[in-house]
Amino acid sequence: MISQSALASPLIVYIHGFCSSPASTKARLLIGSLKTQPFLHQVWVPALPFGPEQAIDLLWARLQQESQQKPVYLIGSSLGGYYGTWLYQQLSLRQQKSKSVYETKLVLINPAVRPYEMMADYLGEHNNYYTGEQYILTQEHVNQLKALQISAITNPDNCLLLVQTGDETLDYRKAVDYYQASPTQVIPGGSHGFERFAEYLPQIYKFFGLL
Repeated sequence: MISQSALASPLIVYIHGFCSSPASTKARLLIGSLKTQPFLHQVWVPALPFGPEQAIDLLWARLQQESQQKPVYLIGSSLGGYYGTWLYQQLSLRQQKSKSVYETKLVLINPAVRPYEMMADYLGEHNNYYTGEQYILTQEHVNQLKALQISAITNPDNCLLLVQTGDETLDYRKAVDYYQASPTQVIPGGSHGFERFAEYLPQIYKFFGLL
């Protein structure tokens, strides 16, 4: 692997969670932090469609091309961690097959592991916490989520799991079990929103090899 300094400027992608947006606290903290960093980079924080298939199509359309031209570093929160895992797997396999000098890394923040199991109980209307938009979660959306399940992760060392035990929405132990081959930090307390996120950004940048 060639040195980071010799690579093209990496693309850092933040993937938000269910009914969230680029206006979320973590997204804004990341964008603000990156503006102060010494390393070269690009950042993309897309507003994802509500439907899983549409969300993945939007992400994949850009990243499958970008990953052949530069390192891609993904940060996925909650449902965004589930999407990020699918993207990481597909991008890593493509890079292996093409013998690319670039690589993809993934940081997971309180990720959903099998969201289709939980969401089957929440069919119906939902509001976006930030935009106020209303959506209807259907069985088709649940089926789309299930189709994105990855059974085994390629190069798990390139995935960093950060979970807080006080997550009131997701059982952090499921993520610890699923990503057991990856470097993991279990943080006592906290919440699903992942408290003190800004304090962990330097650790994330180091994992990406940027600091």
